[in-house]
Amino acid sequence: MNHIFERGTSDTTLLLLHGTGGNEHDLLPIGRMIDPRANLLGVRGNVLENGMPRFFKRLREGVFDVEDLIERTDELKAFLDQAAKELEFDRGQVVAVGYSNGANIAGGLLFRHKQVLKGAILHHPMVPFRNAALPDMTGVPVFIGAGKMDPLCPPEETNELEDLFKSAGADVLLHWEDGGHQLARREMEQAKSWYETYIIA
Repeated sequence: MNHIFERGTSDTTLLLLHGTGGNEHDLLPIGRMIDPRANLLGVRGNVLENGMPRFFKRLREGVFDVEDLIERTDELKAFLDQAAKELEFDRGQVVAVGYSNGANIAGGLLFRHKQVLKGAILHHPMVPFRNAALPDMTGVPVFIGAGKMDPLCPPEETNELEDLFKSAGADVLLHWEDGGHQLARREMEQAKSWYETYIIA
């Protein structure tokens, strides 16, 4: 997968996953804001939708191609496993930071693979899979940032995702903004505060 890696001075690696139409560089400033010392691994999705990079296909807006999401989720996990060896970072210290489409595939990782991430910051995610047996996520910290007026991810969807994570044992913090699908500055600041409490404390 196309990616960029910036080595930091700590053992933590932030896996940065962009939204639709983004690339491996998009979330580097957010990653550096959240943890100036972490390694940063920005990844570009392998799927193109009308020329825009995504991490998996969708049938229409808000409706995932579940088979493709499963395949791409497993592909991303395999990439992470290999990248840890080649780039020499601690595979057990990876925290995902995803926005929209990137948050969805990060959620897919957690839904499909046990101990795949140390934690995750999910900005405006949807439920990746329904009616799936979830792995034990006991103790895995998850931050969800959501908008009360988000047209792509209504509050009911966000609450369902929170419940699913909690049912698997994850330690979830749900932060609400008054706006829509955009990534607000205050949301990023709350994610940083959460990260400093639950990841590096």
